[in-house]
Amino acid sequence: MNMLVQWLRERHSRIMEVEAGALSCLDAGDTEGHNQKMRDKAELLSTLHEDAKTLLEPLPEEVRLNLASDLNRFAASAQNALQLNSVFYMSALLYPGDHKQGQPDDLLIFLDHLARERANFA
Repeated sequence: MNMLVQWLRERHSRIMEVEAGALSCLDAGDTEGHNQKMRDKAELLSTLHEDAKTLLEPLPEEVRLNLASDLNRFAASAQNALQLNSVFYMSALLYPGDHKQGQPDDLLIFLDHLARERANFA
């Protein structure tokens, strides 16, 4: 479980770096760069469940299936955004409709819950 949490933290950091880069592009008037970085963000999320499979394998079946389902929800939203080619949808990935600047995103909330509860999952 520790390896999964660490991997998710690293993936989350990478996603946030890409998103920050997208916002920097937008601030600089580089719409094409912004859009590409939002696609990159969505692509990182779209493979979340597949990329985590080997880290989930050693976990008890019920835990593994529940976590795989949670990760698949993140991935499915990103896959939809990519299929629709919607930069707006890509930018909204991880954020609920009532999200305010400075609040944690949904993946971070999931990750923090997982880190707190990992002793119960072993």
